[in-house]
Amino acid sequence: MANPNIEQVSGQPDVSPDVSPIVSPIGAVMVVGGGIAGIQASLDLANSGYLVHLVEEKPAIGGVMAQLDKTFPTNDCSMCVISPKLVEAGRHLNINLLTTTEVVSIAGEAGSFEVTLLQHPRYIDIAKCTSCGECAKVCPIEVPNLFDMGLGKRKAAFKLYPQGMPGAYAIDKIGTAPCKATCPAHVSIQGYIALIHQGKYAEALKLFKQDHPFPGICGRVCHHPCEGICTRGGYDEPLAIRELHRFLAD
Repeated sequence: MANPNIEQVSGQPDVSPDVSPIVSPIGAVMVVGGGIAGIQASLDLANSGYLVHLVEEKPAIGGVMAQLDKTFPTNDCSMCVISPKLVEAGRHLNINLLTTTEVVSIAGEAGSFEVTLLQHPRYIDIAKCTSCGECAKVCPIEVPNLFDMGLGKRKAAFKLYPQGMPGAYAIDKIGTAPCKATCPAHVSIQGYIALIHQGKYAEALKLFKQDHPFPGICGRVCHHPCEGICTRGGYDEPLAIRELHRFLAD
């Protein structure tokens, strides 16, 4: 898709209404979809001198091919084929990777498009992330790994797959838990309960004190509105959140 970066040549003589105005393309292109086809198209265009904006909705490019083991008909290793292209696309000076991004609207005509994009936060600074994986090691939340079609689990702080590009991690945040939104102190209730479940009591207490310095008092006098909105109540009964505050302090 041609990028809207074009300019109309001025000083043209008057033309009749049925004649299109002359435009001069500047040379930027948008490729939507970071699969193997989008990556190869971006590399071809970038090597031809175009500035390419590669848009991908996931936190890393690679698409379905990155999920495959072998490719038909040569039975080659798919990652062996795509890995060099991932690195080249990630390092190419003419390619601007726009991950966790989706197209909202497209206007204009061929050679003169205006595109509105929505980029979701990944909650980790790509420029600072060294892909060490320490965030995933300490993350207490596990969710189904959609990259493996739900066959396994991953942490909420994750890397889509080991060879993914960009190489930075991302955090999968669905939204604010109703218990935290209701809590007057906005304590990270889901986080410290997950740490308690894992037996990491010191870490749970430290997380609690980031928002509330007195868990013992809170565990005794709080009117616990969080329990009234706890979604666990729809299954059996709400968690005893106030008592867990007290348990942490005592």
